[in-house]
Amino acid sequence: MVFRKALACLFILFVFFCSCKNNSTDETTSWGVYGGSKKSQHYSSLKQIDTANVRQLQVAWIYHTNDADTAAHSQIQCNPIVVNGLLYGTSPRLRLFAVNAATGVQKWVFNPVGNTNSSPANFGMNNNRGVTYWEGGRDKRILYCAGSNIYAVNAENGRLVASFGNKGKVDLHKDLGRDAKNSYITATTPGIIYKDLYIIGSRVNETADAAPGHIRAYDVHTGKLKWVFHTIPYPGEYGYNTWEDTLAYKHIGSANSWSGFSLDEKRGLLFAPTGSAAYDFYGGKRKGRGLFANCVLALDAATGRLVWHYQVIHHDIWDKDLPTAPVLVTLRRQGKDVDAVAQPTKHGFIFVLDRSTGKPLFPVKETAVPVNSELAGEKPWPRQPIPTLPVPFTRQTFTEKDINPYLTDRSKAEVLKRLRRYRYGSMFLPPGKIPSVIFPGFDGGAEWGGPAYDPASGILYINANEMAWVMTMIDSKQDASKSETFNQAGVRLFTNNCMGCHGQDRKGTGNYPSLINIGSKYKDGQINALLQNGRRMMPSFKQLTDQERQAIIAYVTTNKKTGMSAFAAVHKAVDPYLDIPYQMTGYNKFLSKEGLPAIAPPWGTLNAVNLNTGKMVWRVALGNDTAFTQKGRPAKGTENYGGPVVTAGGLIFIAATKDGKIRAFNKRNGKLEWEAKLPASGFATPSVYDIDGTEYVVIACGGGKLRTTSGDAYVAFALARQ
Repeated sequence: MVFRKALACLFILFVFFCSCKNNSTDETTSWGVYGGSKKSQHYSSLKQIDTANVRQLQVAWIYHTNDADTAAHSQIQCNPIVVNGLLYGTSPRLRLFAVNAATGVQKWVFNPVGNTNSSPANFGMNNNRGVTYWEGGRDKRILYCAGSNIYAVNAENGRLVASFGNKGKVDLHKDLGRDAKNSYITATTPGIIYKDLYIIGSRVNETADAAPGHIRAYDVHTGKLKWVFHTIPYPGEYGYNTWEDTLAYKHIGSANSWSGFSLDEKRGLLFAPTGSAAYDFYGGKRKGRGLFANCVLALDAATGRLVWHYQVIHHDIWDKDLPTAPVLVTLRRQGKDVDAVAQPTKHGFIFVLDRSTGKPLFPVKETAVPVNSELAGEKPWPRQPIPTLPVPFTRQTFTEKDINPYLTDRSKAEVLKRLRRYRYGSMFLPPGKIPSVIFPGFDGGAEWGGPAYDPASGILYINANEMAWVMTMIDSKQDASKSETFNQAGVRLFTNNCMGCHGQDRKGTGNYPSLINIGSKYKDGQINALLQNGRRMMPSFKQLTDQERQAIIAYVTTNKKTGMSAFAAVHKAVDPYLDIPYQMTGYNKFLSKEGLPAIAPPWGTLNAVNLNTGKMVWRVALGNDTAFTQKGRPAKGTENYGGPVVTAGGLIFIAATKDGKIRAFNKRNGKLEWEAKLPASGFATPSVYDIDGTEYVVIACGGGKLRTTSGDAYVAFALARQ
């Protein structure tokens, strides 16, 4: 009898243990949070789809949002979430929708500009990478940002929650400690929930007049501000003395957390990555190490109080924003489990930091870097932190031996001739008038898609861009002459506000479009609306007067009639912090005359890094460029945007490439197990979830980047039903 009772007790304990174990992994069987969980691991414990059957995947459903804008290169970068059987995502025009996650049948759509088919030109259409779910009893909400507003929408019927903020929305221009009403501010990455707080970062302009990038927490019920963390410290705050100018906090902007958060709910710690301070490429107006720009921040999630920080670049003059939230990981150290955060960077490093203290788990060396700058007033920081491990996940220098071998002999000679006129050999060369090679490029290394982490193996899977760029600085044209025409004023204003993205010749640079013949595509009023409101990667220019905007319009549309008119310059006091003496000529990729990469492949990779040892496990090219696709040739990789997901079924799912495919790789060895063609390139991160025993993989197919065709589809895959 005693034995039977003991056996029964053991059985009850076993059932209880299994129940607890299952509950602890619930968050990895659904996808209720951006990135899969608040740990930002991009991990799913589902294993119905595995290496043995992945080739049987087929399309389960397709949902079309029906609002793509091919003329404006619209995009969908959203990593959708799934809660209570509904999938929530956003469309190219930032409409929020809910569909049945098993069938793709639409339940409701919320339009932030009302019941209209408003053109993006009339609304500040930022890119959106996801939404946030919160519930309290019967109150269920989706929070997301469109334009400069946070919207609270009823998750069951798609209607605004009027009790939140001002009739359902909160304006991000407010609560920044200075007048920012004319500044560009939005949020591309969703906020995160801690108890009854909605915590959010921002995307701001990157020019000298940028708004501050402070991190804010709002009451999820009312929309009232609860706390602010100053990313550019105020007097008396820690970090204030890292700025040589004591008034920096009043004038300098950016240092914003645009790429999202991770959260240790047990410790109550929020982990926030930050970007560079403005202006990106000239630091003569913001001398000093510059906390809290380019930092991993650990904040008390309840109060916003700083717990620790780690700066990965001092006095950034290369736009090396931290591009993704750090991943919460647990590693083995001297036989013990150690909780840590792993922060990838644009320049190809992974900083692994103790989660409680911020101390590196692998040695980091403060290494001497080039400091000679030809730009007056610039004062580069003499040392930069270089991790000894983990190994870099990208190449980090470009030399003559790295020239693309697939170019013709003539093209190779021309590229070599240009390279010898440039400065190269270090990723920390100060910007200057003599062009310098930027590698890893402006878009990484790592990008906003973020990595995936397998908690069972301790391996981090991260995709990377390996494209060389060229940066050149020129003198600004600040002073308006008394006899300027509209066209002359337009050249001056274009140089100071638009050239960095669209280039000196207006032909576009990097991922920014050409403005040649823009007058045939848009009316002057539409261009003016774009300048005022911004759209996607383009910030707003509300700070310019209407006359200044008209001068830019006259120049870019080559309107000779308006361009010859006299420009009545208004001479106003110039804030010395905004009087930047140099401007960058544009985000120019280092390409051959035929438009092919100057650097040898691979141009995009998927990497597996063991965080316990810091060693590379495997590395494969990601994607294939049609310019080099020939039978028998291996993949060369392409530039890529969007991240991977790793599953307990042994797979890594990733789209991200401009060749318009989604792929599944074997997580143990990097072998390609499956691929499928998408209706448009999937520049987003997939979501993996279970509905009634069926595992689904869904990807947003918005295209639009890298000169690909725009799309409007969400495509879900599942195993063929037996």
